[in-house]
Amino acid sequence: MDVSTLSSKFQIVIPKAVREKLNLTPGQKVVFIPYRNSARMVIVPSAEEAFGSLKGIDTTIERDEDEQP
Repeated sequence: MDVSTLSSKFQIVIPKAVREKLNLTPGQKVVFIPYRNSARMVIVPSAEEAFGSLKGIDTTIERDEDEQP
């Protein structure tokens, strides 16, 4: 298990083994999601990676009246 220490500026270094396994690169976006007594780090996909990810989603679901444009 890789361990990092929170700095006085609240920064964390992602261990090299984790960066390599997840193919993280400088400037890549991540989001931290609080979950119970932990935080989940989720990689934010680029626009190119996200394109088409919702293909086949059911768009026939009716929206509530106050949510319509």
